[in-house]
Parts: sequence; structure tokens; C-alpha cells
Amino acid sequence: MAAATEQDIGSVERFPDGSRTVVEIAGRQVGVFNVDGELHALPNVCPHQTGPLCEVARLTGTFRQAADGDWRKEWVHDGEIVACPWHGLEFHVPTGRCLAYPHIQLRRYSVRVAEGRVLLSVGGRRAAAAGAA
Repeated sequence: MAAATEQDIGSVERFPDGSRTVVEIAGRQVGVFNVDGELHALPNVCPHQTGPLCEVARLTGTFRQAADGDWRKEWVHDGEIVACPWHGLEFHVPTGRCLAYPHIQLRRYSVRVAEGRVLLSVGGRRAAAAGAA
């Protein structure tokens, strides 16, 4: 695997809370999301049929069955879900996990803030551990 290439993609003000911005780095389109003040970067391609995954108007949430097993549905992950505009496949932005098919995991790119600038790395795989930056 090629070494990661870190690139300055703009000031932190370019990525306000709740935002979604698609940038190009090293020939790849990457969606950069600000979820509750934390930046996440995912490829702008859905693994289903290569739809433009990150070109949605906004992040949303999703429904799941109530925790008690009742027929009710609960709204969860508000502001953390990106849905492919082509077929609606949903992904949890902070983890890259597909909600319908848990074995599908999107690549996550390393993104960090240094001195007010947002730095994005592609080429290497981001650590899967919680809290990885």
C-alpha cells in the first residue's frame, strides 16, 4: 500500500458543524463531514454501484426497532447517517459501517486539525479504533 499523502484542504471554518464538503486529493474524491465538532472523511463512492455517496444535501438519522423488541421504531444516529442518493444504502459516518450490511465497511481517511488548518491523508487506512483521528 502506498504511503499516505497529507494535504491541507482548507481552514477549519470551511467545515462548520453539520457540514459536508467534497474535496479532491491524490486523484480521489473524498467527503469530509463535521459530526458534532469531529471531522470524518469517507470516499465519495458507494460500494453498491459506485454512486456519489457524499453528495447528499445533509446528514440524517435512521430508524431501528425499539430496544425492548416492541414493534415501535426508534429514530437513532441523528445527523450521523449518509445515504447514497442512488439507492438509499445508509452508512454511519463516524464508523463507516453500512447499516443494512454490517460486513460492508467504508474506508475512512485520516483527517486532523493543526493550527486552524484541516489536513487530510489518503493512501493509508485510518485506524479503526474509537477516537482515532
